[in-house]
Amino acid sequence: MPPTRRLLVRRESFPIRGAFRISRGSKTAAEVVVAEVRDEDGFAGRGECVPYARYGESVDAVVGELEAMADRVADGLGRLSLRTAMKPGAARNALDCALWDLEAKRTRVPAWILAELPAEPRALTTCFTLSLEEPEIMAAAARQAAARHELLKMKLTGDGDLERVHAVREAAPGARLIVDANEGWTLDHLVRYAPAFATLGVELIEQPLPAGDDEALRGYRCPVPLGADESCHGLASLERLRGLYQVVNIKLDKTGGLTEALLLKSAAEAAGFKVMVGCMVATSLAMAPAVLAGQGAAFVDLDGPLLLAEDRTPGLRYDGALVHPPEPELWG
Repeated sequence: MPPTRRLLVRRESFPIRGAFRISRGSKTAAEVVVAEVRDEDGFAGRGECVPYARYGESVDAVVGELEAMADRVADGLGRLSLRTAMKPGAARNALDCALWDLEAKRTRVPAWILAELPAEPRALTTCFTLSLEEPEIMAAAARQAAARHELLKMKLTGDGDLERVHAVREAAPGARLIVDANEGWTLDHLVRYAPAFATLGVELIEQPLPAGDDEALRGYRCPVPLGADESCHGLASLERLRGLYQVVNIKLDKTGGLTEALLLKSAAEAAGFKVMVGCMVATSLAMAPAVLAGQGAAFVDLDGPLLLAEDRTPGLRYDGALVHPPEPELWG
């Protein structure tokens, strides 16, 4: 008989350094939910998620979804069964990652081996995100960040974005640039901005249009690769993105955990997409499993802990633009 297991759920809040703004609004704290699965032998696995209002989630609702799984977890629910027992989203992500961590702790086999990755994880170059602000403020932030980060990701919103990108490029002439509109543009914005962004060396435009307006991209030849974020969730969302986007942004809070993220990554690459592995603003516990998914990805955006006033301890090790794989004390 497998050891008896118990699910513990808690909510935690981590202040953000200053405020973090995107096209939909701003936040001053990362409100996260942690799922912890303990067994009678004293082993424990943890996973962290960020409930996201854009997808109809709240902290209270996610806590409720997780607490409703307590009996299933006690009965031995596994990661593969979890994919059908819960819908994709933040709650499933926290529990899925907790089960990965518990298995790694119990078996003393690192999660990357359990995941059958081809090689031991290496440090990854992550974007550093510039919060949406007026051009001069974003330029000052870029000037400071470029000393340590070679790849900058700009949050944009619509009108005034060309001025923002010009200002950042002038402030950080040697930096690589990605821009993210978070569904804040119209097709007119994209058509007007993309040629100038290509000239300015922008390497990727993330989610220019609202997810429901994706079909407007069909047939449009953008001079900068387009990335699907809000339009890309789990495996079921992949097929309709063909012909619209060249890159898919995989986030564990959208896929509902590392299990689905790895399946989505494999399917996306087989379908000819490049992969970006991203994150919500959260602590190192949320980033740790995403570091596994990020191995070999074309773009990695796992800077969430760098945006916090203080990360949890122990956390991931960041050396400038590099994020190192997690130590077992943190996760996996």
